Amino acid sequence: MVRIALVPMASLSLLILVAAQPARADDVDVALVLVTDVSRSIDDSEFKLEKDGYTSAFTAQKVLDAIRGGPNGKIAVSYLEFAGSLEVRTVLDWTVISNKASAQAFADKLATAPRSFWGRTAISAGVDRAVQLLGESGMNAPRHVIDVCGDGTNNAGREVSDARDDAIKAGITINGLAIINDHPVSWTFAHVQPPGGLANYYRANVTGGPGSFVLEVHDFSSFGEAMTRKLVDEIATRPSKSKFAAGH
Repeated sequence: MVRIALVPMASLSLLILVAAQPARADDVDVALVLVTDVSRSIDDSEFKLEKDGYTSAFTAQKVLDAIRGGPNGKIAVSYLEFAGSLEVRTVLDWTVISNKASAQAFADKLATAPRSFWGRTAISAGVDRAVQLLGESGMNAPRHVIDVCGDGTNNAGREVSDARDDAIKAGITINGLAIINDHPVSWTFAHVQPPGGLANYYRANVTGGPGSFVLEVHDFSSFGEAMTRKLVDEIATRPSKSKFAAGH
């Protein structure tokens, strides 16, 4: 004789409800997209210094302490490279970093990834892809940040200020790290040293949103130290008044 176990209706309803619940997304303190310029004004040695700088920054004790100090004690990071308007690649998809081991694993993958492109400079394309990544991340994060690093102006694709404005409307903050080329070749001079300087160009056209800021470095060897400072600020800073709205 086959015995059939009857499940009380209340318990059955609970089982159905639990089964219908989607998997809980990661709760992180910030979702951060690193948007890195790999256009032709950056040579292979400079590119290597960039990669070394990211590696040292993500494994720095100050950065790890900032991550642990957040309410959730973890962040989500994605890394992409851009050159021309059709040259954008997500090199590392979303990675949750919560301790030294996960930070080192992310840094190791980033360090060994080959260079993606050599074209012109479409900062706008990098920003647009970052906005898309943040929308698709599935992360529960109170802050969404795009971190743009480059050594020149936008000279391909749509206006970078339009991409910036769209990101701000989506509640995203864009910060910048302007790498100043003090010894440019003649054909890149206007690109890497625009009127008023590259840092001011970033402030006027690239960065914006709550608490946005621009850091300036004058050589690629200083990149790692500047990136460490930048990451600490991005991880630890709480939302504040938009510097873009204030005209800074």
